[in-house]
Amino acid sequence: MKRQRGVALITAILIMALTTTLVFTLEWDNSLDLRRTYVAIYREEGIQAALGAETWLRTILLDDLDNSTTDHLDEIWATEIPGLPIESDSIQGQIFGRVEDLQGRFNINNLVDGNGEIDPVSLAQFTRLLTALGIDPRFAGLTADWLDSNQVEGIPDGAEDPLYTGMLPPYRTANQIITTTSELAALEGIDKATLDTLRPHIYAAPGRQPINVNTATGPVLQSLGDNISVSQAESLLAEREDGGFANIQTAFATIIDPDLQQQGSAAIVETSEFFQLKVIVQIDTVRITYFSVLNRGPGTVTPILRSLGTN
Repeated sequence: MKRQRGVALITAILIMALTTTLVFTLEWDNSLDLRRTYVAIYREEGIQAALGAETWLRTILLDDLDNSTTDHLDEIWATEIPGLPIESDSIQGQIFGRVEDLQGRFNINNLVDGNGEIDPVSLAQFTRLLTALGIDPRFAGLTADWLDSNQVEGIPDGAEDPLYTGMLPPYRTANQIITTTSELAALEGIDKATLDTLRPHIYAAPGRQPINVNTATGPVLQSLGDNISVSQAESLLAEREDGGFANIQTAFATIIDPDLQQQGSAAIVETSEFFQLKVIVQIDTVRITYFSVLNRGPGTVTPILRSLGTN
């Protein structure tokens, strides 16, 4: 009888232990499922908030087009979006971000013309930009070969499929214009540090796009001519403060590359069509980073590229 009571007691303890383990497991799984649900809800709420910010910016850009003949860094669209609260019965969060004029940068797709052939004037300008940034200028030739429509390697810095298909893993050149500058990470020899240095001064848009000198970065201003030094670029940046240049033709007539001036479309302008919105939304522990490239035309602003997490 004593032995039977001992076995019964051990059995009861084992059943209790198993039951307790099962209960805790179910509670843990339920907590994880609940957390996943909340994260999915907060992520969707964050995306919707970012889309709302994009709609707000589209209205601002249209109003600016109606009320201003130039685009410069003292306008309302260029003001960094401060941290704004997101409050409702279900969520608490914050949204903030900024807008950049992409035409203050060099359009990588300018390197090829409408026939997919390398444009030597734009290639020279891109080479000057790389030099101003302290980047190996051979990447100008590599980038141009990546975009052009043929398989003829440029001399001396080009590279086509024979090089890239020999890599591990092998891949091929684009041989067409690109949609985002992150594609340049595929260039032979380029590393993250080089790309991080270059990307604030370049963008990718369809067609040939001029430089808005009212918003251009210092190195981009240097790329406009062979003899524009760092000090001259700094003087130009100072001159355009308080509403942009008074007269861009007067400011650049003697320093811009003559070949740029002779191209079919203006090399420099004081208005812009392409802008990039970066929005960060924080809801609880969920953080959304949203990028949107906007093309502004007469009476309309159209998103042409959206991405989450990277641009």
